[in-house]
Amino acid sequence: MVKTKGLEGVVATTSSVSSIVDDVLTYRGYSIDELAEYTDFEEVIFLLWYGNLPTLKQLEAFRKELNENALLPAELITQLKSYPAKNIHPMAVLRTCVSALALYDDEADDNDEQADIHKAIRIQAKVPSIIAAYARICEGKEPILPDISLSFAANFLYMLKGSIPDPTSEVAFNKALVLHADHELNASTFTARVCVATLADMYSGITAAIGALKGPLHGGANEHVMKMLAAIDDIDSVELYLHRAFANKEKIMGFGHRVYKNGDPRAKHLREMSRLLSKVTDEDKWYNMSIKIEEIIIREKGLLPNVDFYSASVYHCLGIKQNLFTPIFAMSRTSGWIAHILEQYENNRLIRPRAEYIGLKHQAYVPIAER
Repeated sequence: MVKTKGLEGVVATTSSVSSIVDDVLTYRGYSIDELAEYTDFEEVIFLLWYGNLPTLKQLEAFRKELNENALLPAELITQLKSYPAKNIHPMAVLRTCVSALALYDDEADDNDEQADIHKAIRIQAKVPSIIAAYARICEGKEPILPDISLSFAANFLYMLKGSIPDPTSEVAFNKALVLHADHELNASTFTARVCVATLADMYSGITAAIGALKGPLHGGANEHVMKMLAAIDDIDSVELYLHRAFANKEKIMGFGHRVYKNGDPRAKHLREMSRLLSKVTDEDKWYNMSIKIEEIIIREKGLLPNVDFYSASVYHCLGIKQNLFTPIFAMSRTSGWIAHILEQYENNRLIRPRAEYIGLKHQAYVPIAER
């Protein structure tokens, strides 16, 4: 058996959902650069699930289906209101609520192909509603019903803040959703595929994936980037903060990537959105600090920023609280998780790797009275 720590370099499956070749990321063969520049997130969801970009008629019908399924069960809203508002991470709430949604879905345990598409639409539509509703409940406010006239990106910001976002904010958030939608066989996607390879239902697969994304070495990295920016607080303090971190061998979140050797292709798009939003919101310091941090890390560590680094300042400038950064990642990545779950179901084989045993051997049993 070939052994590798963290499965690095191991090709665990074949997939036609997305690819990373020579530092180029594609969804279904389409460059992430073109998708980020020209498509709405709804188009990308359709592409990931069905394998092709939708026609205008298909897109309109797909948007209608998503909009019609965005409402949460009243019982789930009551459940959200019962959670303590303090010391609970919204990712734990999202994980719990997605699992609970299965209780209100008559097709939850039906693995028929059409039933799986129905579940996919319900889950994708309701994840933003869960995140926005809980955020408002934590602020002592009532959840806002979705507005079916708005785009996926705009509707989330509306449900979160209670006002229709300006065009720049909508474009920025849409672009962030597109960029985070899928990323080959990352930790959370692999978790989802392992889960449903047992023929567990889609709700179980998404719940498992959310659990994996919650970790700071995966989806939680962007929260830690914002914590760092807030701790620095001023561009003149950047150099001192970083050198102190270097001396203490602290990990600087948002830099380096196991797959990309010449830089994460998604980072440049978020860097530009951070620049534009920081000007619109008169919060240039976050972008300026980020640029200086990037320059120093490249110069002294040879590491390039990944998707997490500039997404932090983008979300902050959109008025989104820090603890919602990872749930928003999940909101986008749900589209990719579902695409991989559907693909796993199509040609399923139980995922069951082996482990090299390195423990004690030839132990002799000793009766409890003699131990």
